[in-house]
Amino acid sequence: MKKHLTRLSYILTAASLALPLLANAELPPGQAVTLEEVDSIINTIARFLIATSAGLAVIFIVVSGIMVMSSRDNPQRFQKGLLMLRNAIIGTAVVLGVGVIINTIGALVTRSFFCQLSVLGVCLY
Repeated sequence: MKKHLTRLSYILTAASLALPLLANAELPPGQAVTLEEVDSIINTIARFLIATSAGLAVIFIVVSGIMVMSSRDNPQRFQKGLLMLRNAIIGTAVVLGVGVIINTIGALVTRSFFCQLSVLGVCLY
């Protein structure tokens, strides 16, 4: 059994090394993707996800507040509302933290992160 596995691993390794030689595809003509386009796409997606998540966070915080206020004598519902509120706040913090990370990575990719003085989008210092 071990002999068959080693033979199979040799065959798969050889096939994976030979595959790029067999795939001699020509790329279609077109324009190359620039870093500014990548930055624009990343920023657009990040803004959409952050705005959507912030809206959902507000909804969950309001619903959990209503649940806590309307719990009256039901301690289980009160605890459920507090747990929902805590989870909504933690989720909001995670989303905002991810937004900071995505914007930082986008600025590092376009090399605008290290610009200390920018006038009309041109880095002076």
